[in-house]
Amino acid sequence: MPVNIAMDGPVGAGKSTIADRVAEKLGILHLDTGAMYRAVGVAALRRGLDPADEEKVVSMCRSIRMDVNFEPGKGQRTLVDGEDLTDELRTEKASMAASKVATYPGVREEMVRSQQRLATEHDMLVDGRDIGTRVLPDATVKIYLTASAEVRARRRYLQLLEKGQQADYETVLKDLIARDDQDMHRAADPLRQAEDAVVVDTSDLTFDESVEAILKLVRESQGGK
Repeated sequence: MPVNIAMDGPVGAGKSTIADRVAEKLGILHLDTGAMYRAVGVAALRRGLDPADEEKVVSMCRSIRMDVNFEPGKGQRTLVDGEDLTDELRTEKASMAASKVATYPGVREEMVRSQQRLATEHDMLVDGRDIGTRVLPDATVKIYLTASAEVRARRRYLQLLEKGQQADYETVLKDLIARDDQDMHRAADPLRQAEDAVVVDTSDLTFDESVEAILKLVRESQGGK
């Protein structure tokens, strides 16, 4: 059976970047499920659909083909109907659209099916909101990665500035708190810590320290190898 690592946690906890490094260190693939939902959101916006229109978004999701490629040195590339949307997935607009479409049971059903299939084919680290509770309930290791809302907002704020985008810290914090509330209280597969997940709080950890904390948990699960 493939070795699967499930990593859940709130927006801005650093799941994607930390998971990339951990997977690289372990020599396994990293499946960024958040990118898949962002791609659904971007695809909807490109088609002129309102992300709040559940019926039309779910219909679209069932008609498109989503693929994920892994390129050495570039990580995951997320494609919809053969078009690589990766470079469009980290905008605030994509983030908010993803938060909305990810609440729809029909969208989640399609994405979970794809994620579970990929996990049966490869050793991989999968990160998202419901990996340990819904997608990979039998994962080898389950991690709940988190940090305080203020720390997560500060990181996101600085990230936006580094990209040359205008940003206001208080606005970023307000949006992040709203996103947390939406993710934790959505009807379909809300964000929550799996009962057997280990919490890793990165509020006071550097990036490298966060990576090492997770690698230590994985090693311990394998008998210290």
